[in-house]
Amino acid sequence: MTTTFADLGVSDDLCDALSSRGITEPFAIQTIAIPDALAGRDVCGKAKTGSGKTLAFGLPVIENIGRAEPKRPLALALVPTRELAVQVSDELAPLAKSRDVRVAPVYGGANIERQITKLEKGVDFVVATPGRMIDLVERKAVDLTDLTHVIVDEADRMADMGFLPQVEWLLRQVEGEHQTLLFSATLDGVVDSLVRRYQTDPVFHEVESPQITVDQMTHRFLQVHQMDKVKVAAAISGTVGRTIMFTATKHMADRLAKNLKELDVRAAAIHGDLRQNHREKALNDFADDKLQVLVATDVAARGIHVDDVEVVIHFDPPAEHKTYLHRSGRTARAGGKGLVVTLVLWNEELEVRRMQRRVGLDLPIVEMFSNDDRLNDLTAWDPTA
Repeated sequence: MTTTFADLGVSDDLCDALSSRGITEPFAIQTIAIPDALAGRDVCGKAKTGSGKTLAFGLPVIENIGRAEPKRPLALALVPTRELAVQVSDELAPLAKSRDVRVAPVYGGANIERQITKLEKGVDFVVATPGRMIDLVERKAVDLTDLTHVIVDEADRMADMGFLPQVEWLLRQVEGEHQTLLFSATLDGVVDSLVRRYQTDPVFHEVESPQITVDQMTHRFLQVHQMDKVKVAAAISGTVGRTIMFTATKHMADRLAKNLKELDVRAAAIHGDLRQNHREKALNDFADDKLQVLVATDVAARGIHVDDVEVVIHFDPPAEHKTYLHRSGRTARAGGKGLVVTLVLWNEELEVRRMQRRVGLDLPIVEMFSNDDRLNDLTAWDPTA
């Protein structure tokens, strides 16, 4: 028998708001975490990106939150990137609207005065990057005294990006009685110390798929020639839906996006040197299918949370096997499957074969040109045959 959100204790009005967006069945992390979070318990959830964590913490908070005084929010979700702050806020907005809960994203790179004005009018639920939140606290533009709900999302990524000292600084400012919800793909090392220090008798929930596995995707390795490489990438993306292409550098991301556009492929780059509004526009256009291809660097990819990505192309092969799995996992989100293509120049073959062994793949690297019919459907072609 299928579990529904109502079965988990979610109120009818929020269930209606979910179903109006076509969301009727909870994901695994939502099924196990929501009842405890609704009951007010501290929850520590182990689940990878794309597993549905936003609703796992967002629904219970919106269900239980009160009305905030100006500059004194009641809920604070800390997230690692600007893009994620916007996406979490956007995902929760329709639910919050049904309850007249005011949700706002707060992040660096955007106009701080506008954010201060919004906080002065009153925001119930703030979704923030740590650095900007500290800035606002130090300016006395926001007071954390009234917080009843604190969420740390993607704690492992916060650690990877060096944000944990900022996260801890903020958590130390929250002195009143409050509920703390923490989600992370891993719970070891520094993340474990965060749990022990800032959560009270937390209930632990884990979704069984701790690692992105290579068998969740179809993999193809193509030996290409430097002068033909962009045309091969364009040919692949021309026959499928959303495609993310990864490059080793910001400069290469810009150049590849430009070259793809010259081949009539709707593409845009996303990396740390771009203005925030350009990055947001690229992400939104990609999510709305106005772009076929998003060209990304590894760091920028941390902020990409778009479902239904059909293909990941390693335009520049990753330097290590973990990066291969992280990049490739963009196309196996929320239980989906996808195609992963690595373009290999002649002098990269040795490194790519070494990486294959590390991730447990044994596939030939097949020479291919941009006029090859097999590029029209790489999943239909068996490289081992």
